[in-house]
Amino acid sequence: MKRHVNSPTKGRSGRQNGSILIIVLWIALGLVAITLYFANSMSSELRASDNRVAALVADQAIEGAARYVTSVLTEQATNGIVPYVNDYASEAVLVGNAHFWLIGRDHSQGAPNQITFGLVDEGSKLNLNNPNVTADMLELLPRMTPEFAAAIIDWRDADSTISPNGAEAETYGRLQPPYLCKNAPFDSVDELRLVSGATMDILLGEDVNRNGIIDPDETDENRDGMANPGILEYVTVSSREPNTRSDGTPRIPISDRRQLQSLLSQAFNAARANQIINRPGVTNSLSPLEFYRNSGMTAAEFAQIETEITSTRGPIIEGRVNVNTASAAVLTCIPGIGEDKAQQLVDYRLANSDTVDSVAWVTKVLSRVEVIQAGPFLTGQSYQFSADVAALGPFGRGYRRTRFIFDQSEGNPKIIYRQNLGHLGWALGRETRQTWLAKTTP
Repeated sequence: MKRHVNSPTKGRSGRQNGSILIIVLWIALGLVAITLYFANSMSSELRASDNRVAALVADQAIEGAARYVTSVLTEQATNGIVPYVNDYASEAVLVGNAHFWLIGRDHSQGAPNQITFGLVDEGSKLNLNNPNVTADMLELLPRMTPEFAAAIIDWRDADSTISPNGAEAETYGRLQPPYLCKNAPFDSVDELRLVSGATMDILLGEDVNRNGIIDPDETDENRDGMANPGILEYVTVSSREPNTRSDGTPRIPISDRRQLQSLLSQAFNAARANQIINRPGVTNSLSPLEFYRNSGMTAAEFAQIETEITSTRGPIIEGRVNVNTASAAVLTCIPGIGEDKAQQLVDYRLANSDTVDSVAWVTKVLSRVEVIQAGPFLTGQSYQFSADVAALGPFGRGYRRTRFIFDQSEGNPKIIYRQNLGHLGWALGRETRQTWLAKTTP
C-alpha cells in the first residue's frame, strides 16, 4: 500500500496565505479608517467654510444696515425730528439672504423681558462733555458713586486741580501701568473704563451684553424681572445741536428784542408780537422753555418758532437732553426736576404722546421755578442717533453685532463712531433665537 505524506511545502504555503489575508484585512481596515477620517475632516471643513461664508454675509448685512439707517435719517430725521419707530423697518430686515435687527430700548418698561427694536436717540442721554453737567448731577445716575462722579469731572476738565473725592495725575500715576489723567473731553463713553473708580458693575449693571433685557446668563440682582443697566445706558458724548434755523441762518437770540419782535411779527402779526414781547421777563428768559412760559403763547404758536430762537451764543449748542425721549433716570439728573418730577414727566409724555412734539408740554408738570432751573438743559430736538445692529447670515448663522453713532448736525447723516459688540454674545433675546432655530431646523 502507498502512504500519502503531507508536503511540507504545501503547509507553509497555507500559512503564508493566511498571513497575507490578515495583512490585507489590516491594510483594508487602515484605508477605511483613513477614508473615514478624511471624510469627517472634509465635512467639518465644509461646515466651517459654510459658517465663515455666513459670517461674511452677516458682515455685509451690517454694512447694508448702516446705509439703510443713513437713508432713514435723511428722509425722516430732518431739523431735529426723532424718527417714529413704526415708520421704518427695524426687526429681521432682509438684506440678500441675511437679516439684521436694530436693537433699541423701551424706557416705558412695558415689556421688560422682550427685546425692543429701533434707533436710540443719543440726545436722550446726559452728555459727559457738557461743561454744565456737574458731579452732583452725575451722582444721581443709577449705581454712580461720589468718587467716580468727581473723577469723571477731573478727567474731563482742563485743569489739574483735584475735585473733592476726585482724581488727577497723582492717582493714575500710582497704577500699574501708570498713565496720565486726560484733562480733555471724552472721545467715547467707553473711555470711562480708564477713569478712576470705574467698575463693570457701575458701567454695565445687570445688563452685561447691553441689549436692554435680562438674558439667561445674566443675574437679576433685585429680582424685579428687568435689566437694571449701568451708567453707559444713560450717558453720551455725541449730543449737539446746530444753533441755526432751517435755512442755515443763526437763530434769533431771545435777548435781542428787535430781532425777536421781527420774528414774531412774521410768524403771527404785529399786534400779537407786541402782546408777547411786552410780557414781563420775556427777553430775560434763560431758555426757550422759560421764554414759552413767560410769553403767554399757546403750545401751537410756540411750536412755530421753537427752532428759530435761542438763549445760547455760538454755532453749536452742546449736550442738551431731549425731554421728549429721555428716560426718568436721565431726567432725574436735571436741576429742578428730581426723581418725582422725572417720573411725572415720563408718565405725562406716555399718556399724551400726540402733544409732545416740542418742549412746551413740560410746563404742564414743572413749576415756574423748576422751569427756570431745568430749561437750559432741555430741548425737543435730536441730531445724533445710535444704531445697535445685529445680523445673521443664511440659515441663522454667522451672528455679528456692531454699534454705530450717526450725526446729522452738519447736514447729511455721517457715521462718527463704530464699535464691534460681537464679543458680548447673543443679544437678540430668547424669542428671536427660538424663532430662527425653528426656521433653520429641517
